Amino acid sequence: MSDQTQTPGFDLRSMGTHLLLPLAIVAVVLVFALLQPAMVSGGNVVNILKQSSLFFFVACAQLMVIITRGFDLSVGANVSLVSVASSMVMTALIPTMGAGAGIAAGVVCGLLIGVGIGAVNGALVAYARINPFIATLATMSIFTGFATTISGGFPIFNLPDAFNFGFNQMLILLLPIPVVIAGLVAWGIHFTLTRTVHGRVLYVLGDSNAVAHVGGRRVKEHLFFAYVSAGVLASIAGILMTAQTGSGEPNLGTSLVLGSIAAAVIGGASLRGGAGGISAPIYGALLITCLSVGMNLEQIHGALQPVVIGAILIFGAALDALRNRGR
Repeated sequence: MSDQTQTPGFDLRSMGTHLLLPLAIVAVVLVFALLQPAMVSGGNVVNILKQSSLFFFVACAQLMVIITRGFDLSVGANVSLVSVASSMVMTALIPTMGAGAGIAAGVVCGLLIGVGIGAVNGALVAYARINPFIATLATMSIFTGFATTISGGFPIFNLPDAFNFGFNQMLILLLPIPVVIAGLVAWGIHFTLTRTVHGRVLYVLGDSNAVAHVGGRRVKEHLFFAYVSAGVLASIAGILMTAQTGSGEPNLGTSLVLGSIAAAVIGGASLRGGAGGISAPIYGALLITCLSVGMNLEQIHGALQPVVIGAILIFGAALDALRNRGR
């Protein structure tokens, strides 16, 4: 908003997003490559691209609501519920309807669940005026319970090979299908945020959150649809992650909440709202994925990885404060 009126020149604060993060990603890859040459092997590079693409969707979900000065703590529960529900639909329908129709029904079911979760969150935040942290913390608990209940707490197996191939292994122009889908979604979000009224309103909401309460019905609709968008993005992550694991997992999204927020913030989204673009989830997802893969190659204990994610979130918050100094 106000940045658009600044005179041309070097903005050291903006360099944190545009230069520091790419350099940090390169540095992480080089350090782990020196320790483990397999870090830069062809197979591992493809693995990093796929993993970061999957993580990109939950980071994007956070971006859409962080811009409005909100959070979505239910993204992990969304992923888990989509995973088990879509898997149950597929395994139930494929014997009678065939693989193609069963997979389509499962995917549609997953996307509709994402829409529903986003709509519930959006209604609570935009219309009931409940604090986003409280609203999505409550729905996180509710939908996690649903995921565990309908699956009995056990994974759903016997998913069709065609599902794994079509949403995980297939290549388009030599790129894995998750990377292609992530690229298309990234373009769509970038266009929405930079070229549409809806995108401009989201930034205004972040700059002045009171607008959501006094700006009338249409402004609240934009806030509502920000949460619906987050729900759909998380559901896409749930579908793709399910295809990767080959089973519906009731705990698939358990560890995604903190990481998704950290990815968006370290990438450039402001916790104060009103700032952030598509580069935020791209940079953030790549950095966290490279760190995670590198730590796995070094056989660093998995319990330490949440420590690293927490440190990244603290650093991202500090970087956000630096970017916003004097704003």
